[in-house]
Amino acid sequence: MATTGLDPSESERRVWNLMNPPSALLVFSGLLTLAHPCLGKNVTAQNQDELRAAIKSAKPGTTITLAPGKYRGGITLTRLSGKAGAPVIITGADLKNPPRFTGGTEALHLSDCTYVTLRNLHISGYPGNGINIDDGGSFGTPSHHITVENVTIENTGPKGNHDALKLSGLTDFTIKNCTFRGWAGSAIDMVGCHRGVIEGCTLTGDKEFTESSGIQIKGGTTKIMVRKCFFNRAGQRAINLGGSTGLTYFRPSVTDYEAKDITIAGNRFLGSEAPIAWVTAHGGHVHHNTFVLPDKWVMRILQESKDPRFKPCHGGVFEHNLVVFNKNVRVFANIGPGTDATSFTFRRNAWFELDGSRKPDLPAHESDGIHQPVLKIHGLLTGQMKFSSTDPKLKQVGADAL
Repeated sequence: MATTGLDPSESERRVWNLMNPPSALLVFSGLLTLAHPCLGKNVTAQNQDELRAAIKSAKPGTTITLAPGKYRGGITLTRLSGKAGAPVIITGADLKNPPRFTGGTEALHLSDCTYVTLRNLHISGYPGNGINIDDGGSFGTPSHHITVENVTIENTGPKGNHDALKLSGLTDFTIKNCTFRGWAGSAIDMVGCHRGVIEGCTLTGDKEFTESSGIQIKGGTTKIMVRKCFFNRAGQRAINLGGSTGLTYFRPSVTDYEAKDITIAGNRFLGSEAPIAWVTAHGGHVHHNTFVLPDKWVMRILQESKDPRFKPCHGGVFEHNLVVFNKNVRVFANIGPGTDATSFTFRRNAWFELDGSRKPDLPAHESDGIHQPVLKIHGLLTGQMKFSSTDPKLKQVGADAL
């Protein structure tokens, strides 16, 4: 039977490969992409007016490259949409000298956007929010497939409830390798967000700012992973796994929890009144993290919403974590009324007191806990903090084990 172009024989494949090596195919494919009339192109913006014009004309596949320099904030992107494999990208040209956004109430506001990437930007000194990404108030059509990468947001606030990165009604998103310094509310605040990853970020608090939390996960938020981040005195609660949200803000609708299916893994925490707080949460898996010198508690388990439709905070799992503490921790787990703290699971955590030898007092029995292991401490007060031990059990514990 004769072969066709849709189903070539093996010999035809070999001839095609000889005539069209991989490099040629890539070049040919790239030419097709650039020539396709439905895809965007690369645009360079040197100033504010050029940036606004480029955003206005952007289409799927457009990359807007910003030259170094100062740009004024107050830029709103409404229904800016790329496509899978062809996002709209707004990026600084030089990672070492990123464009700097200053002036106005907030730098960037993305509303009802899809497939957009923000990369290599520096945002500083906003009294409202640094970056605000939301669904435009249409809860049924969330913003989705947004990436924020290599972005620095600092000095947000300094007082009140103002977030460095505010996310409301966002799904399928990535926040990667970002830096947050000094904020008034949360460094990253999520309300009704789903299927997101926050990875490799550094959050550093500043005592001049009213920092409530480093990362807040509330308003019916589900399926969030926070991994391999460094929380350096990042607010009173470094991670607020849950919260207290007005019922009209839940997305897509009111549930019986503030947060569900949240994973906190491979992170390093230094300081904070409580590094982890479960608040009106359903579950939450906290594993393979390193906690160093909490100011007051290792964790909190709270029920801040009094509405009877919400189930008691329950079902969290705390395992394979390394906790290095001192006499500042008098109560290991602060338990609020109306919670189901006994439903929590504790197993295979290592506990090391610098100025004593106490075992933790937890709301439920811990299985296979490790107490006062022999540790060598390296870089105790830095993001590179590491712990080594000859005890084989320690190889599976803490951020270094992930």
